[in-house]
Amino acid sequence: MGYSLNNPADSTRIRLSALACDLDGTLTDEDRRVSLPALDCLRGLIRKGIRVIPASGNTVCFMDAFSRLLGSDGTLIAENGGAYRIGFTGPIRVFGDRNEAWDAYHTVEHHFAVKGQVLELFSPNYRFSDVAFARTVPVDEVRAVLDGTPIRVIDTGFAIHLQSPGISKGTGLRALAEELGLPLEQVMAVGDSANDLEMIQVAGIGATVANGHPAVRAAADMVAEKRYGDGFIEAVQRYLPYFLER
Repeated sequence: MGYSLNNPADSTRIRLSALACDLDGTLTDEDRRVSLPALDCLRGLIRKGIRVIPASGNTVCFMDAFSRLLGSDGTLIAENGGAYRIGFTGPIRVFGDRNEAWDAYHTVEHHFAVKGQVLELFSPNYRFSDVAFARTVPVDEVRAVLDGTPIRVIDTGFAIHLQSPGISKGTGLRALAEELGLPLEQVMAVGDSANDLEMIQVAGIGATVANGHPAVRAAADMVAEKRYGDGFIEAVQRYLPYFLER
């Protein structure tokens, strides 16, 4: 995974043509306030002809709006890799069994209802692959309730997601890159949460911000000194010489 810039033999091989980036906690702060300088950084890459691929646990429609406001070509990864799309007019590729996720959700919902707690669903009518709800209950308790089931419980730090096994931002990026004919070693990935780990591992270069999850920090080629959007800019600037302009 990745190349070490401390090794001249490796550094001469780095050629980046795309950037996959998380949103919440990477381009935004802990309150989901987006960093305007980070957006300017992304637009600078887009102007150079670099393909920018937003990758998030958010819905496709949320990511579509973000992509349009950003000015990217519409290529995106949504629902933690459960869905992706190439361009604004491309078909939405969906992975996993959402019915399986709904069954798991109803089990969790019943568990907490008995305790007098009501779960808050996030965009249930706009999701293709997973079920997401607010972090108003302990994620460890959710995992305990679903222990023995195949469902993956994902804590992004902003929501709890229930998803079929074997799906991640990493699998989404791999499938998208294969369809594009884009070598993964030409992709830089930046994220912060545990759900970004696989994406950072499969990309040619993986970076995280100072607020990154310990597992992500351990796997990344670079850990920025700054947090959130400022850390994202720091990471991009570190590898900017290796992006191929088109």
